Amino acid sequence: MTEGRRREWAWLRPYLVSLVPSALIGTIAITRILARAGEPAFSLDDSFIHLQYASQLTKGHGFEYTPGGGYSSGATSFAWPVAFIPFFWLGLRGLDLVWVAWAFGTLLHAAVAYETYRFGKRLLGGAAGLAAAAACSAFGAFAWFAWSGMETLALAWVLVRTARVASDHAERRDATRTGAFLQLGLLGLVSPLVRPEGALASAMVALVLLRDLHQGGLERRRRLGLGLALLASLAGPTLVPLAHRIGAGHAASSTAMVKHLAFDPYLDRAEVIEATLANVRLLVTHLLDGGEWTVEFLPAGFAWPLLGGLLALPLLARRTGLHFRAWMLLAFAAGTFCPSTYATLLWNRVRYLWPFAPAWFLLIGVLAVELGHRLSKRLPFAGIAEPTIGWGLVALLAAKLDGATADLANSARAISEQQVWLGKWAHDHIPEDALVGVSDTGAIAYLSERRTFDVVGLTTEGQAPYWAHGAGSRFEHWERRLASGATLPTHLILYRSWMGMPAVEGDFLTQATVRDQSILGDGTMTAMTADYTLFGSGERPFSEAEREPLGSLDVADVESERTHRFAVDGGRGHFCVAHVGSDHEGRPLADGGRIERYRDRFHLGERRPLRLVMRVAAPCELEVVADGERLGVARSHADGERFEERTIDLPSGADDLEIRCVERRRFTSYHYWWFAR
Repeated sequence: MTEGRRREWAWLRPYLVSLVPSALIGTIAITRILARAGEPAFSLDDSFIHLQYASQLTKGHGFEYTPGGGYSSGATSFAWPVAFIPFFWLGLRGLDLVWVAWAFGTLLHAAVAYETYRFGKRLLGGAAGLAAAAACSAFGAFAWFAWSGMETLALAWVLVRTARVASDHAERRDATRTGAFLQLGLLGLVSPLVRPEGALASAMVALVLLRDLHQGGLERRRRLGLGLALLASLAGPTLVPLAHRIGAGHAASSTAMVKHLAFDPYLDRAEVIEATLANVRLLVTHLLDGGEWTVEFLPAGFAWPLLGGLLALPLLARRTGLHFRAWMLLAFAAGTFCPSTYATLLWNRVRYLWPFAPAWFLLIGVLAVELGHRLSKRLPFAGIAEPTIGWGLVALLAAKLDGATADLANSARAISEQQVWLGKWAHDHIPEDALVGVSDTGAIAYLSERRTFDVVGLTTEGQAPYWAHGAGSRFEHWERRLASGATLPTHLILYRSWMGMPAVEGDFLTQATVRDQSILGDGTMTAMTADYTLFGSGERPFSEAEREPLGSLDVADVESERTHRFAVDGGRGHFCVAHVGSDHEGRPLADGGRIERYRDRFHLGERRPLRLVMRVAAPCELEVVADGERLGVARSHADGERFEERTIDLPSGADDLEIRCVERRRFTSYHYWWFAR
């Protein structure tokens, strides 16, 4: 190789060096997975969701999760499924793609460590920067997710690279180079396509470009490059919401509707803020401190040196003059709090936190460097403070690698024995024209090659709001779908405890039970046929079976509640679905309702004298109130095994009603009807 060619490829050498520990750890992780699962396997079912999207993209269906299902806003990453398309074109199928994901994970594991080193080398110096990079390599959570098939390390890489490139640009005044604008613009544009949190990278790019614009001094061609790069960074975070808006009619993803606090139908603004702050407290006091849910990855007390690094950062920035790089590091670290807007931070080994971990290790490097500098002026041998802190962290993290890879392998085994096994079973035993209702939609959809209906609503449009409302809402919504002629699942493969709709459970087909696991939503997933014979059985009151009601409020039916201005804030808001004998004849009946109610308030839309029929379960006296006036009392003796209906006559003008327990107890409401008197 000529000297010129060697220089041309010199940039690759450091990446290859960082690839050595990644390849070693990857070999250990993959060997353990194969030994435990007996085949290539992912430790999360969500990883198969990316492969299913990639498969559909390869067939030219766009982001349509299941054949004929239309656009799906459930992809948490647009870029990650696209990365697999060439390998589908090469003919790889099924679990062969797991090897491709493992290769991606190995490369990204190395790239994150090297980019962390490049960022830290200028701010911390080579030794401390190397320690921060080594911490990335030794970090058990990075090992877990690099070989999980998820996009976690891809997001970590774009974030740390953007922070580094933006800092280099600002410090070297690369605004005179068109290539710098191109790289910044691409990072700002593409990062949100990796994951929504990638918008943080877009903000970093926009910040440095606005700084250039403010300082001025660029010729016209360079200003044009700057403007285009700035436009790209601003456009990046809008691309996915725009695609959702065009394809699904709403800008928010179905994942956000299911998982984010802002979409919880039972929380007002103050409660959303309160829940977010509770997540922040949990994050700071437990998750970042190596508490119960992160102990297998982080050492106990980790939050304290992290806090020390935050306090030391302004001191180091003042001493080195690298203020912009310090700001980029602070912005990167602040992204840690983004997941606090989720309903819970604890999903899937706390996976939403880890992309920000390079910033944590850099901050601890800041503490090591600044503490070493301060002490060296006063104490002998103070020079050992920096390597002791930096490499001490690496040692503490490395001590947890064995447990992390063991848990990775055990989790992959659990997914393989449950979702993967059921996906293969469905491919062989369920008719090709079936529509399968699923609670975990990844491996079953990908390996069964059957159309799926996501009961959670992550990959099937329109279902997320009903999942958020609860099981009764799903029951009522499915009842509406059947009445309107819309499709419903012919088969079900799901966690029965998640579904909460025993009325639709048909014949048992098979099940997969996994023990000694902690990654699955439930130890047992069941396959069965779907049965809708009870749908509609609760639509009419059995106590007034011969008369036609003037109107009705079907509690738990979101559309009916909206029509009658039903106030959901009258209790805990959870739902139940009952399948019980409804009267003395023992006829089966199913209805959705709300439990733990202390009041129901709703609008009738009628002002004439009426007879109100209430289907409730309440071991108390229920009083009916309108405009503060008590209109009547009904005694219910429901024991939770049977439906009961009680009747009260209403005077004219009783349009807005409130139903409540006299003894301040809780009750369950299912249905209200009103008839002419």
